[in-house]
Amino acid sequence: MKLHWSPRSPFVRKVMVAAHELGLADRIGTVRTVVGMEQINDALLADNPLNKIPTLVLDDGRAIFDSLVICEYLDEMAGGALFAGDKWEVLTRHALLNGLLDLLILFRHERTREKPAARILFAFGCKTQSALGALRLPPAGRLDIGDITLAVALSYLDFRFDDIDWRGARPELATWHAAFCERPSMVATTVVDA
Repeated sequence: MKLHWSPRSPFVRKVMVAAHELGLADRIGTVRTVVGMEQINDALLADNPLNKIPTLVLDDGRAIFDSLVICEYLDEMAGGALFAGDKWEVLTRHALLNGLLDLLILFRHERTREKPAARILFAFGCKTQSALGALRLPPAGRLDIGDITLAVALSYLDFRFDDIDWRGARPELATWHAAFCERPSMVATTVVDA
């Protein structure tokens, strides 16, 4: 399998953390793929008409895209551990956290524009704080796709939004996150700005 990959994408990281946790990381080859809101990558476009990463190309040439779909595919390959339990609770937690990641990508894009729109920045800031306020500490003794996405989202906040003090507001999440970041899957997928 081949994964269109970037060392900065939280969505790619979610897939790779899941692959490590499921024992499948060694079966995935990564291809450095540069994309952006204003940048088309012809090689990726051939595999994914949306020009988005992550995109997983299977050995038979079929492409699977969207991080959740890829994680579900890998989970099924490994016997189904990441979507166990209360399916709707797991998927709803994932949707909140994936939505937060989507929001943060757009927020960062707006912040880096030459003339960012104050109203958009304000709205993104409010939505980010609302999402952070809705986060709940995962129950001990389990690992699901929501837990992985929570760890990746908090790490992405650290990587791109050092001005948002989520740790001060949520010390229990900070403790959980610090412990989760010691997992081999998180260490192996550390984000780098390259």
